[in-house]
Amino acid sequence: MRKTVWVACALLLFTSAALAQRRVDTKWRCPKVSAIHSLAVGDAPNHNYTIIQGSCKSTASDANFQEDNSDYTEFQEMLNASVSVRGRMNVTMRNGDKVFYSYEGSFLTDITKPFSHRWTLVSGTGRYKSVRGNGTCSGIVHADGTGDMECVGTFSIGR
Repeated sequence: MRKTVWVACALLLFTSAALAQRRVDTKWRCPKVSAIHSLAVGDAPNHNYTIIQGSCKSTASDANFQEDNSDYTEFQEMLNASVSVRGRMNVTMRNGDKVFYSYEGSFLTDITKPFSHRWTLVSGTGRYKSVRGNGTCSGIVHADGTGDMECVGTFSIGR
């Protein structure tokens, strides 16, 4: 009986440690968008659908979640002065594994204003195969088309 209780406690402790929430805190520097395709919807002035692609490089990353560089693909719908976005960001970690994010949000067409969006960490490879998490990113696009953002949140790695 004692052995069964000890095994159950050990399993519970191991499972809760494996599922413990850890912090994501990464600062990104993004050069100009590398590909952009935009089409007018035609139903109203200033209503466009746009697909963009680009990359970003980590300038600072939490020691427990060392993100290195990323590639993203983003769908944007612009209507008048607002833009809604939905995208995917594929991140290569410093150890070579990958993690995959989805994100969505909205911002004003005035790029001098800061932006923010919500992200979900949906999967990964290697050590991060069963990673899950969520959080937010906020940043700004500069007049030259480059951008800076900081992404914070939590993640866990299941068994």
